[in-house]
Amino acid sequence: MHEQITAPAPLLAAPAGVTDADARHLRKAIALACMARARGNRPFGAVIVARDGTVLAEAYCTSTDTGDCTAHAEINALRQLRPRLGRQVLEQATLYSSAEPCAMCAGAIFWCGIGRVVYGIDTARLRRFRGRDSAQHLMDMPCREVFATASRTIECIGPALIAEASAPHVGFWHT
Repeated sequence: MHEQITAPAPLLAAPAGVTDADARHLRKAIALACMARARGNRPFGAVIVARDGTVLAEAYCTSTDTGDCTAHAEINALRQLRPRLGRQVLEQATLYSSAEPCAMCAGAIFWCGIGRVVYGIDTARLRRFRGRDSAQHLMDMPCREVFATASRTIECIGPALIAEASAPHVGFWHT
């Protein structure tokens, strides 16, 4: 069992390009990643927020609990939305992820119609945390590459709040 970890104290100011609201929602995704870790899952969290600031969904990775390799935080959050919400709402929504979405999650973000993504730790930094685990079941494809193939624009901001987003991974992965 992994030791319990709590989200680090927030920094006083968000990095350039990230609004105060972005930082607040991204910190919630990081807190969800800490919850996932505390429950024995991989430390990833996601929050989806409407343009008006309403939280539409929040989730963490449950792939260890469920045995479902697609139960990433982003996928779990996206599954809460459809068919409840229409495309117009989702096109204006932002998905906040504690880590850069993988290729599978980036594809799901596109197919669900999400218009904006803000993420914490990036794939390259995450790979360093994962050490020897990094050779297993990973595609080294940044989400921006997936989004670049899309027929519509998906705004992508990240990495952001890197130190805070890295905290749930410290000591978790076998190196």
